[in-house]
Amino acid sequence: MTAEDSRQNAPPATDFHRYPFYSPKFWHGMRPATWAGLLKQGGVPDWSRLPLAATVSLATPINTLGAGLQWACFGRRLAAAELHGPPVFIIGHWRSGTTLLHELLVRDERLSSPSTYQCFAPHHFLVSEWFFRRFANWLLPSQRPMDNMQAGWDRPQEDEFALLNLGLPSPYRRIAFPNNGPVDLDYLTLEGISPESRQQWMRALREFLHAVSIATGRPLVIKSPTHTGRIGYLAQEFPDARFVHITRDPKDLFPSTCRLWRSLWEVQGFQRPGYEQLEEYVIDCLLRMYDGFHKARPSVESSRLIDIRYEDLIRTPVATMRGVYETLRLCDFDPVQASLESWAETEHRAYETNRHQLAAATEVKIREQWADYFSRYGYE
Repeated sequence: MTAEDSRQNAPPATDFHRYPFYSPKFWHGMRPATWAGLLKQGGVPDWSRLPLAATVSLATPINTLGAGLQWACFGRRLAAAELHGPPVFIIGHWRSGTTLLHELLVRDERLSSPSTYQCFAPHHFLVSEWFFRRFANWLLPSQRPMDNMQAGWDRPQEDEFALLNLGLPSPYRRIAFPNNGPVDLDYLTLEGISPESRQQWMRALREFLHAVSIATGRPLVIKSPTHTGRIGYLAQEFPDARFVHITRDPKDLFPSTCRLWRSLWEVQGFQRPGYEQLEEYVIDCLLRMYDGFHKARPSVESSRLIDIRYEDLIRTPVATMRGVYETLRLCDFDPVQASLESWAETEHRAYETNRHQLAAATEVKIREQWADYFSRYGYE
């Protein structure tokens, strides 16, 4: 990546100011052993990030106490918990519109989702979420640092962050020490790992979703781009699950993803990021996850999987959502139609998407290396 490309892909400095210094970071939800493992893998934090590391060290024992309290209060219910109906997985590359789709699906009050707090504190949210939702909303910014989507403890969130805090391997571990390079890329597809490791990962996911089900009492909508390449294993583990796959023009997808990682590395990291090999990382991750997705897709019944395009979702949101409901036979669409129409006439009209610049040389590169994505999903 050239210096000019880095400047083009960098978000304005004001974006980072949306995330106050006192706001909790992902790592504050870890327990001591998981935090120690992250430091062992990543190394010593930069001197400017030592205060952040110190606050995480102070927070992790509290999560252990909270975990004990949750088990004492909910142990029997957790052991007997089940999902309240088939889950719906939203999959697709980062910045392809998965968050918007997630927000729209959970406007249906018959559905629910892991919240930001539940993913932040997966060890004890059943006993502590009420407090943070009532008294600690001020800790989070109103908008995410990488875009204009709303933030808050009660907003739907990626379950990958919960798995990260539970101590499972995840490519998101790189966010802590971005300059050290990629980690756990095998977990983008769950290929190349032992059956025992895969079983352990899947068991932790199911246990987390069971705990969320206790809190919500409704079927879950689950969103993580990292699940895209895992679809085959997820379809086996959850035989009744539905999958909504969303795509976006790669010429927008690429710079937006670069912006995402720069924001996360700057706000959440224990190193001052240098952004070397950022473009190569973005290119490689898409190739890996879609290699897994395309290999496993034939094993998933067509009635369980639908493809939509981000461009269609923002142009005709209500019609696109109706297609999702009808194709996957989620439930009757009519009860949620009025809510979606109201959103389309108010919030959707007022929302401003980020504008990105893509260097000519970079466009040539992604057209070559992502040629299959361009052609398969109609972006040529």
